[in-house]
Amino acid sequence: MARQLGARRAIRLMRAALLLTCAVTASASTPTPASAQSRGAFFDLFAVPATMARRREATDKLAASLNATLQRTKNSGTWGVIVVSLTSGDTLFGHNADRQLLPASTMKLYTAALALDRFGANGRFETEVLRTGTLRPDGTLDGDLVLRGAGDPTLGGLPVNDAITSPMSVLARAVADAGIKRVSGALIGDASGFDDGKVPDGWRKRYLHASYAARVSALSFNENKIVVLVRPDGKRAAVSFRPAVSGIDLSNQVKIVAGSRSARIRVTQDSVAGSIRISGWIGSRSATRDYTLVVENPELFAVGALKAALAAEGITVGGPIRIGQPRDFAVPVASLSSPTLDRIIGQMNGESNNHFAELLFRNASRSPDASGSAESANSMLGRFLVDKVRVAADAVFAADGSGLSTLDRVTPRSMVQLLSYARHAPWGSVLEESLPVAGETETLRRRMRRTAAMGNLHAKTGTTNDVASLGGYVTASNGEDLAFSVIYNGSNRWLARDAIDRIGVTLATFSR
Repeated sequence: MARQLGARRAIRLMRAALLLTCAVTASASTPTPASAQSRGAFFDLFAVPATMARRREATDKLAASLNATLQRTKNSGTWGVIVVSLTSGDTLFGHNADRQLLPASTMKLYTAALALDRFGANGRFETEVLRTGTLRPDGTLDGDLVLRGAGDPTLGGLPVNDAITSPMSVLARAVADAGIKRVSGALIGDASGFDDGKVPDGWRKRYLHASYAARVSALSFNENKIVVLVRPDGKRAAVSFRPAVSGIDLSNQVKIVAGSRSARIRVTQDSVAGSIRISGWIGSRSATRDYTLVVENPELFAVGALKAALAAEGITVGGPIRIGQPRDFAVPVASLSSPTLDRIIGQMNGESNNHFAELLFRNASRSPDASGSAESANSMLGRFLVDKVRVAADAVFAADGSGLSTLDRVTPRSMVQLLSYARHAPWGSVLEESLPVAGETETLRRRMRRTAAMGNLHAKTGTTNDVASLGGYVTASNGEDLAFSVIYNGSNRWLARDAIDRIGVTLATFSR
């Protein structure tokens, strides 16, 4: 039966070639000798099948090469791979392409696409300062001052309008320019734009003290990280924060050891109140020591930073710091916009910034009537992928936006479908330009150097203890644009990463 189908296909191709040859011959203005016509028709009959055979042979060799690469690590984990030609639409290779796997940071491709589809490349996020009550002629505000976050991941991180000025200083100056000199009420941090889930489901406990696993809040500042500085100061240890912040309870129990240049210091933080305790000792001749902490209470941290900036402007706050929404109607006093989304996406994918991804993920599901949450963002991502990208409904589950969760699942096919869709989306160039480049930039700068992939392959990396992944674009040596997804789940991620790099180089040298 297979031979019959092959014979029929060959006959159809020969007929098509003959018809094409006859049409071209008939339309020529100068008659061609009959013998030449016969020779041309004869050779054209076999031109198309021969070309197809060569292409099929090259594709088979590619598959054999990729399979050989995967075989080297087959006993240590599970692979999912798919390679598609964006030029022809052909699937050049597939292995477990529909298997759900942990994506690690290649999940950020989905988060970036969702955010770009929702907000556009020029979208921004606005942090506001508002006031309640009445402003007296002498500059006293008989009411509260409110700092309301809108999920700007760059607040205190990326420069504001390419300036190096602290965003809290910018807001404090705007408050002063509005005529406010004293606040009789409270300083309120409003993070109601997101739900209360600060730690996504599926994050391992060992992640929670690491700088790559900052807490999630609509009111975030400095990526929710604070640096504690400890230095000897005579007979005592001086402690300060960077950035400057007020309102955080500090217990300083560090002792001075005379004559020593060393230090042994422990910095701990209350997981609820956010208070910081410092203990141990520092030598009287020691240099300043610094310790980075993930802030447990982002809202308190952000409001404390604003309070310090207000104090620098000479503005006093008589009431306490409070977290929540204002009880009375609030009017705007000042606002600060984030950089455009294309810049945010560029930094998120370039350095694989988990904090940026988590805030963008929740922002995509936020509305005037509903707070953003990981659950609603997963639902919105699903609708986007099914309705627009035409991905299978069960192909993707996102417990977070960064790929750090052990509950995340994607199929390699869904990733390539997303990459293919992005090529024709208005924001597609933003996504592609945000991806690290093999041998040149960011997380790929040391990989695939001095190969055909260098400067050619653009892709998002993914790495955790049990995941190695790569998804993106590469141009084959014959000029075909390829989209690919390679995901490994297993115990030997370093060996797997080497295999992934070999796959990238193989695709860059492919020709058919």
